Amino acid sequence: MTKSYTPSVDERGGSSGSSDGTTTGRRVVRDFVVPILLGGIIAGTLDIGAASLINGAKPTRILQVIASGLFGKSAFADDSTVVLGLVLQWAMSIIIASIFVVAAQWRPVLKRHWVMAGLAYGLIIYFVMNYGVLPLSAIGHPPRFRVLHFMEDIVAMILFGIIITFFARKRSNR
Repeated sequence: MTKSYTPSVDERGGSSGSSDGTTTGRRVVRDFVVPILLGGIIAGTLDIGAASLINGAKPTRILQVIASGLFGKSAFADDSTVVLGLVLQWAMSIIIASIFVVAAQWRPVLKRHWVMAGLAYGLIIYFVMNYGVLPLSAIGHPPRFRVLHFMEDIVAMILFGIIITFFARKRSNR
């Protein structure tokens, strides 16, 4: 028994649409998955370095501080929480990137003006994390306010926001 094989519309390259969702799947990866993962992981990783510089602490200590949001002071007992801190940092960063990428799909002006959007988003991230997330964590309180530390943290979060918006921006080749 022989079957005749006719290539699908996508295999022939004759159309940008498809009934099997292949094009839609590629669009989801291109417009959502890639900017979320790249923006989140790169911004999250650089944020660890920024926190290390700002606080004069080793990155492993910063990761323990992140893990202490879940475990409190017991996160500093040994180095076993360092990897957990990294996973938590990346998870939070990916969630933060996801929020922006979805918002940018809904409001394309955020993609066109990605630098301004990144500045604003960085400020929002700073205030939400420090005055919303930290008080609800096992740490239980916002950081003590010091002008220089506040300014350094704001700059770090603005950079964080700009990295995320950079990956979500409108590109001419799209």
